[in-house]
Amino acid sequence: MKKVLFIEDDTVVRENTAELLELANYKVITAANGKIGVAMAMKNKPDIIVCDIMMPELDGYGVLQILSKEKTTKHIPFIFLSAKTEHKEIRKGMDMGADDYLTKPFDESELISAIESRLAKVMIVKETLKRKENSIDVNEDHLKTLDHLKNYFTDYAEEYTFKSNETIYRESENSNYVFLIYKGIVKTFKIDEYGKELITALHKDDDFFGFTLFMQNKAYQETASALEDTVVFRLSKHDLKKVLDSNHKVTLDLVDYLTGNVSEIKDQLLQMAYSSVRKKTANTILQFTKKMRKSSKQGIKISRNDLASVAGIATETFIRTLSEFKKDGIIDIEGRNIKILDIKELQRIS
Repeated sequence: MKKVLFIEDDTVVRENTAELLELANYKVITAANGKIGVAMAMKNKPDIIVCDIMMPELDGYGVLQILSKEKTTKHIPFIFLSAKTEHKEIRKGMDMGADDYLTKPFDESELISAIESRLAKVMIVKETLKRKENSIDVNEDHLKTLDHLKNYFTDYAEEYTFKSNETIYRESENSNYVFLIYKGIVKTFKIDEYGKELITALHKDDDFFGFTLFMQNKAYQETASALEDTVVFRLSKHDLKKVLDSNHKVTLDLVDYLTGNVSEIKDQLLQMAYSSVRKKTANTILQFTKKMRKSSKQGIKISRNDLASVAGIATETFIRTLSEFKKDGIIDIEGRNIKILDIKELQRIS
Protein backbone atom coordinates (compact mmCIF):
# COMPACT_ATOMS: atom_id res chain seq x y z
CA MET A 1 0.00 0.00 0.00
CA LYS A 2 1.45 3.36 -1.08
CA LYS A 3 1.95 5.98 1.62
CA VAL A 4 0.68 9.56 1.09
CA LEU A 5 1.67 12.47 3.32
CA PHE A 6 -1.07 15.14 3.19
CA ILE A 7 -0.10 18.53 4.65
CA GLU A 8 -3.06 20.91 5.07
CA ASP A 9 -3.97 23.40 7.82
CA ASP A 10 -7.74 23.36 7.13
CA THR A 11 -9.11 20.61 9.41
CA VAL A 12 -12.18 19.86 7.28
CA VAL A 13 -10.23 19.64 4.02
CA ARG A 14 -7.51 17.59 5.70
CA GLU A 15 -9.87 15.03 7.23
CA ASN A 16 -12.17 14.72 4.20
CA THR A 17 -9.29 14.36 1.76
CA ALA A 18 -7.55 11.80 3.97
CA GLU A 19 -10.75 9.74 4.03
CA LEU A 20 -11.02 9.87 0.22
CA LEU A 21 -7.43 8.71 -0.16
CA GLU A 22 -7.90 5.88 2.31
CA LEU A 23 -10.96 4.72 0.34
CA ALA A 24 -8.72 4.72 -2.75
CA ASN A 25 -6.46 2.24 -0.93
CA TYR A 26 -3.69 4.61 0.16
CA LYS A 27 -2.14 4.76 3.61
CA VAL A 28 -2.51 8.39 4.65
CA ILE A 29 -0.40 10.43 7.07
CA THR A 30 -1.60 13.96 7.82
CA ALA A 31 0.05 17.11 9.15
CA ALA A 32 -1.65 20.35 10.22
CA ASN A 33 1.15 22.69 9.13
CA GLY A 34 4.41 22.77 7.23
CA LYS A 35 6.66 22.39 10.25
CA ILE A 36 4.90 19.19 11.32
CA GLY A 37 4.83 18.06 7.71
CA VAL A 38 8.61 18.25 7.37
CA ALA A 39 9.06 16.19 10.53
CA MET A 40 6.52 13.59 9.33
CA ALA A 41 8.25 13.34 5.94
CA MET A 42 11.63 12.77 7.57
CA LYS A 43 10.22 10.13 9.92
CA ASN A 44 7.85 8.20 7.63
CA LYS A 45 9.46 8.55 4.16
CA PRO A 46 6.15 8.66 2.23
CA ASP A 47 5.85 7.60 -1.41
CA ILE A 48 4.33 10.97 -2.33
CA ILE A 49 3.57 14.32 -0.65
CA VAL A 50 0.50 16.52 -1.26
CA CYS A 51 0.98 19.92 0.36
CA ASP A 52 -1.02 23.13 0.70
CA ILE A 53 0.87 26.38 0.03
CA MET A 54 -0.56 28.91 2.49
CA MET A 55 -0.07 27.50 6.02
CA PRO A 56 1.04 28.69 9.47
CA GLU A 57 4.46 27.90 10.94
CA LEU A 58 5.96 27.03 7.53
CA ASP A 59 4.33 27.44 4.10
CA GLY A 60 4.40 24.91 1.27
CA TYR A 61 7.32 26.58 -0.47
CA GLY A 62 9.37 26.24 2.69
CA VAL A 63 8.42 22.56 3.03
CA LEU A 64 9.56 21.80 -0.51
CA GLN A 65 12.76 23.80 -0.09
CA ILE A 66 13.75 21.88 3.04
CA LEU A 67 12.83 18.40 1.78
CA SER A 68 14.49 18.91 -1.61
CA LYS A 69 17.83 19.41 0.16
CA GLU A 70 17.62 16.21 2.21
CA LYS A 71 19.10 13.08 0.67
CA THR A 72 16.33 10.80 1.96
CA THR A 73 13.42 13.00 0.81
CA LYS A 74 14.60 14.95 -2.22
CA HIS A 75 13.30 12.35 -4.71
CA ILE A 76 9.80 12.03 -3.19
CA PRO A 77 7.16 13.30 -5.69
CA PHE A 78 5.63 16.57 -4.48
CA ILE A 79 2.23 18.01 -5.44
CA PHE A 80 1.19 21.53 -4.45
CA LEU A 81 -2.40 22.20 -3.43
CA SER A 82 -3.60 25.78 -3.29
CA ALA A 83 -6.48 28.17 -3.79
CA LYS A 84 -4.04 30.46 -5.60
CA THR A 85 -4.61 30.29 -9.35
CA GLU A 86 -2.32 33.13 -10.41
CA HIS A 87 0.20 31.95 -12.97
CA LYS A 88 3.18 33.44 -11.12
CA GLU A 89 2.35 31.51 -7.93
CA ILE A 90 1.91 28.23 -9.80
CA ARG A 91 5.09 28.86 -11.79
CA LYS A 92 7.02 29.59 -8.59
CA GLY A 93 6.11 26.20 -7.17
CA MET A 94 7.01 24.34 -10.37
CA ASP A 95 10.31 26.22 -10.69
CA MET A 96 11.20 25.10 -7.17
CA GLY A 97 10.88 21.48 -8.28
CA ALA A 98 7.26 20.52 -7.57
CA ASP A 99 5.95 17.72 -9.77
CA ASP A 100 2.40 19.03 -10.14
CA TYR A 101 -0.20 21.34 -8.64
CA LEU A 102 -3.95 21.28 -8.05
CA THR A 103 -6.11 24.30 -7.36
CA LYS A 104 -8.95 24.35 -4.84
CA PRO A 105 -11.69 23.35 -5.12
CA PHE A 106 -10.67 20.04 -6.68
CA ASP A 107 -12.60 16.81 -7.17
CA GLU A 108 -11.58 13.34 -6.08
CA SER A 109 -10.70 12.14 -9.59
CA GLU A 110 -8.28 15.03 -10.15
CA LEU A 111 -6.37 14.29 -6.95
CA ILE A 112 -6.27 10.51 -7.49
CA SER A 113 -5.16 10.96 -11.11
CA ALA A 114 -2.38 13.36 -10.11
CA ILE A 115 -1.10 10.96 -7.45
CA GLU A 116 -1.32 7.94 -9.76
CA SER A 117 0.61 9.67 -12.53
CA ARG A 118 3.40 10.79 -10.20
CA LEU A 119 3.74 7.30 -8.69
CA ALA A 120 3.66 5.72 -12.15
CA LYS A 121 6.51 7.96 -13.26
CA VAL A 122 8.58 6.94 -10.23
CA MET A 123 7.93 3.25 -10.98
CA ILE A 124 9.00 3.63 -14.61
CA VAL A 125 12.22 5.43 -13.68
CA LYS A 126 13.05 2.85 -10.98
CA GLU A 127 12.44 -0.06 -13.34
CA THR A 128 14.66 1.55 -15.97
CA LEU A 129 17.47 1.92 -13.42
CA LYS A 130 16.96 -1.66 -12.20
CA ARG A 131 17.24 -3.02 -15.75
CA LYS A 132 20.48 -1.16 -16.19
CA GLU A 133 21.85 -2.45 -12.89
CA ASN A 134 20.88 -6.04 -13.70
CA SER A 135 22.27 -5.96 -17.23
CA ILE A 136 25.77 -6.51 -15.85
CA ASP A 137 27.51 -7.18 -12.59
CA VAL A 138 29.48 -3.95 -12.74
CA ASN A 139 33.09 -4.86 -12.25
CA GLU A 140 36.06 -3.15 -13.82
CA ASP A 141 37.42 -6.52 -14.96
CA HIS A 142 34.22 -7.44 -16.83
CA LEU A 143 33.45 -4.36 -18.89
CA LYS A 144 33.21 -5.48 -22.49
CA THR A 145 30.95 -2.99 -24.28
CA LEU A 146 30.00 0.67 -24.20
CA ASP A 147 26.71 -0.29 -22.49
CA HIS A 148 28.76 -1.84 -19.69
CA LEU A 149 30.79 1.36 -19.44
CA LYS A 150 27.60 3.42 -19.24
CA ASN A 151 26.36 1.17 -16.44
CA TYR A 152 29.67 1.79 -14.68
CA PHE A 153 29.02 5.54 -14.92
CA THR A 154 25.50 5.25 -13.44
CA ASP A 155 26.80 3.12 -10.55
CA TYR A 156 30.05 4.87 -9.66
CA ALA A 157 30.09 8.38 -11.14
CA GLU A 158 28.71 11.49 -9.39
CA GLU A 159 25.17 12.51 -10.36
CA TYR A 160 24.44 16.17 -11.14
CA THR A 161 21.27 17.98 -12.20
CA PHE A 162 21.38 21.10 -14.35
CA LYS A 163 18.46 23.41 -15.03
CA SER A 164 17.61 24.55 -18.54
CA ASN A 165 20.32 26.97 -19.86
CA GLU A 166 22.60 26.24 -16.91
CA THR A 167 26.30 25.91 -17.78
CA ILE A 168 27.93 22.52 -17.18
CA TYR A 169 31.48 23.63 -17.99
CA ARG A 170 33.07 26.56 -19.80
CA GLU A 171 35.64 26.79 -22.53
CA SER A 172 39.19 27.12 -21.15
CA GLU A 173 38.30 25.46 -17.81
CA ASN A 174 40.41 22.47 -16.75
CA SER A 175 39.02 19.35 -18.39
CA ASN A 176 39.02 17.10 -15.36
CA TYR A 177 35.80 15.19 -16.09
CA VAL A 178 33.92 13.19 -18.71
CA PHE A 179 30.10 13.16 -18.71
CA LEU A 180 27.28 10.76 -19.56
CA ILE A 181 23.77 12.14 -20.05
CA TYR A 182 21.15 10.22 -18.12
CA LYS A 183 18.26 12.51 -19.03
CA GLY A 184 18.06 15.71 -21.06
CA ILE A 185 19.78 17.48 -23.91
CA VAL A 186 23.16 19.22 -23.83
CA LYS A 187 24.61 21.56 -26.40
CA THR A 188 28.29 22.36 -26.82
CA PHE A 189 29.23 25.65 -28.43
CA LYS A 190 31.89 28.28 -28.98
CA ILE A 191 31.53 32.06 -29.12
CA ASP A 192 33.14 33.70 -32.14
CA GLU A 193 34.91 37.06 -32.22
CA TYR A 194 31.60 38.83 -32.92
CA GLY A 195 29.90 37.29 -29.91
CA LYS A 196 27.84 34.88 -31.98
CA GLU A 197 27.15 31.45 -30.54
CA LEU A 198 28.28 28.59 -32.77
CA ILE A 199 26.83 25.23 -31.75
CA THR A 200 29.35 22.44 -32.23
CA ALA A 201 27.19 19.47 -31.17
CA LEU A 202 23.95 18.38 -29.55
CA HIS A 203 24.01 15.48 -27.12
CA LYS A 204 20.98 13.51 -25.95
CA ASP A 205 20.18 10.80 -23.42
CA ASP A 206 22.86 8.11 -23.16
CA ASP A 207 25.53 10.21 -24.93
CA PHE A 208 29.04 10.86 -23.65
CA PHE A 209 30.55 14.34 -23.87
CA GLY A 210 33.43 16.34 -22.45
CA PHE A 211 36.30 14.22 -23.80
CA THR A 212 39.74 15.80 -24.10
CA LEU A 213 43.26 14.40 -24.09
CA PHE A 214 43.88 11.85 -21.32
CA MET A 215 47.62 12.28 -21.12
CA GLN A 216 47.63 16.07 -20.94
CA ASN A 217 45.71 18.50 -18.78
CA LYS A 218 44.19 20.20 -21.81
CA ALA A 219 41.38 22.68 -21.22
CA TYR A 220 37.88 22.24 -22.61
CA GLN A 221 37.72 23.59 -26.14
CA GLU A 222 34.04 24.55 -25.96
CA THR A 223 31.29 25.40 -23.49
CA ALA A 224 28.56 22.92 -22.55
CA SER A 225 25.11 23.86 -21.24
CA ALA A 226 21.75 22.16 -20.71
CA LEU A 227 19.05 22.81 -23.29
CA GLU A 228 16.45 21.50 -20.84
CA ASP A 229 16.52 20.18 -17.29
CA THR A 230 19.25 17.56 -17.53
CA VAL A 231 20.76 14.85 -15.34
CA VAL A 232 24.35 13.77 -16.01
CA PHE A 233 26.87 11.41 -14.45
CA ARG A 234 30.36 12.87 -14.04
CA LEU A 235 33.50 10.72 -13.81
CA SER A 236 37.03 12.04 -13.45
CA LYS A 237 39.38 11.43 -16.36
CA HIS A 238 41.78 9.82 -13.91
CA ASP A 239 39.18 7.22 -12.84
CA LEU A 240 38.04 6.61 -16.41
CA LYS A 241 41.62 6.04 -17.53
CA LYS A 242 42.06 3.35 -14.84
CA VAL A 243 38.90 1.59 -16.07
CA LEU A 244 40.02 1.71 -19.71
CA ASP A 245 43.52 0.48 -18.84
CA SER A 246 42.06 -2.77 -17.51
CA ASN A 247 39.31 -3.18 -20.13
CA HIS A 248 40.84 -3.04 -23.58
CA LYS A 249 37.72 -4.13 -25.46
CA VAL A 250 35.79 -1.18 -24.05
CA THR A 251 38.67 1.11 -25.00
CA LEU A 252 38.41 -0.01 -28.63
CA ASP A 253 34.64 0.49 -28.61
CA LEU A 254 35.09 3.95 -27.15
CA VAL A 255 37.63 4.84 -29.83
CA ASP A 256 35.13 3.75 -32.48
CA TYR A 257 32.46 5.83 -30.77
CA LEU A 258 34.62 8.96 -30.70
CA THR A 259 36.12 8.63 -34.18
CA GLY A 260 33.03 7.45 -36.08
CA ASN A 261 32.06 9.05 -39.34
CA VAL A 262 30.28 12.24 -38.19
CA SER A 263 28.54 12.96 -41.51
CA GLU A 264 27.17 9.41 -41.67
CA ILE A 265 25.86 9.65 -38.09
CA LYS A 266 24.14 12.95 -38.85
CA ASP A 267 22.46 11.46 -41.94
CA GLN A 268 21.24 8.52 -39.90
CA LEU A 269 19.90 10.78 -37.17
CA LEU A 270 17.98 12.87 -39.72
CA GLN A 271 16.43 9.74 -41.24
CA MET A 272 15.55 8.28 -37.84
CA ALA A 273 14.40 11.42 -36.04
CA TYR A 274 10.74 11.33 -37.06
CA SER A 275 10.12 7.62 -36.45
CA SER A 276 12.20 7.69 -33.26
CA VAL A 277 10.13 10.49 -31.75
CA ARG A 278 6.86 8.77 -32.70
CA LYS A 279 8.09 5.50 -31.21
CA LYS A 280 9.13 7.12 -27.91
CA THR A 281 5.85 9.03 -27.70
CA ALA A 282 3.73 5.94 -28.34
CA ASN A 283 5.73 3.82 -25.91
CA THR A 284 5.48 6.45 -23.15
CA ILE A 285 1.68 6.69 -23.48
CA LEU A 286 1.41 2.89 -23.29
CA GLN A 287 3.76 2.75 -20.28
CA PHE A 288 1.76 5.28 -18.29
CA THR A 289 -1.52 3.61 -19.25
CA LYS A 290 -0.17 0.29 -17.95
CA LYS A 291 1.43 1.71 -14.79
CA MET A 292 -1.67 3.67 -13.86
CA ARG A 293 -3.78 0.57 -14.57
CA LYS A 294 -6.05 2.46 -16.91
CA SER A 295 -7.88 0.98 -19.86
CA SER A 296 -7.31 2.67 -23.20
CA LYS A 297 -10.89 3.97 -23.08
CA GLN A 298 -10.41 5.66 -19.69
CA GLY A 299 -7.39 7.68 -20.76
CA ILE A 300 -4.68 9.19 -18.56
CA LYS A 301 -4.51 12.67 -17.06
CA ILE A 302 -0.91 13.81 -16.89
CA SER A 303 1.16 16.87 -17.74
CA ARG A 304 2.92 16.96 -21.08
CA ASN A 305 6.18 17.79 -19.29
CA ASP A 306 6.09 14.50 -17.36
CA LEU A 307 5.29 12.49 -20.47
CA ALA A 308 8.04 14.19 -22.42
CA SER A 309 10.60 13.72 -19.66
CA VAL A 310 10.00 9.96 -19.56
CA ALA A 311 10.04 9.80 -23.36
CA GLY A 312 13.35 11.63 -23.32
CA ILE A 313 12.35 14.27 -25.87
CA ALA A 314 11.63 17.98 -25.72
CA THR A 315 8.14 18.92 -24.54
CA GLU A 316 7.43 20.93 -27.69
CA THR A 317 8.39 17.98 -29.89
CA PHE A 318 6.28 15.66 -27.77
CA ILE A 319 3.24 17.94 -28.06
CA ARG A 320 3.64 18.14 -31.85
CA THR A 321 3.75 14.35 -32.03
CA LEU A 322 0.62 14.08 -29.87
CA SER A 323 -1.13 16.43 -32.30
CA GLU A 324 -0.05 14.19 -35.19
CA PHE A 325 -1.40 11.11 -33.38
CA LYS A 326 -4.69 12.92 -32.80
CA LYS A 327 -4.89 13.93 -36.46
CA ASP A 328 -4.24 10.31 -37.47
CA GLY A 329 -7.08 9.12 -35.23
CA ILE A 330 -4.77 7.18 -32.88
CA ILE A 331 -5.58 9.19 -29.75
CA ASP A 332 -7.96 11.87 -28.55
CA ILE A 333 -6.92 14.82 -26.38
CA GLU A 334 -9.14 16.79 -24.02
CA GLY A 335 -7.11 19.17 -21.85
CA ARG A 336 -4.66 17.00 -19.89
CA ASN A 337 -6.56 13.82 -20.68
CA ILE A 338 -5.15 11.51 -23.37
CA LYS A 339 -7.45 8.71 -24.57
CA ILE A 340 -6.25 5.92 -26.85
CA LEU A 341 -8.55 5.34 -29.85
CA ASP A 342 -6.44 2.82 -31.79
CA ILE A 343 -4.29 0.82 -29.36
CA LYS A 344 -3.11 -1.64 -32.05
CA GLU A 345 -1.66 1.18 -34.13
CA LEU A 346 -0.05 2.71 -31.04
CA GLN A 347 1.50 -0.66 -30.17
CA ARG A 348 2.71 -1.07 -33.74
CA ILE A 349 4.45 2.32 -33.62
CA SER A 350 6.04 1.56 -30.24
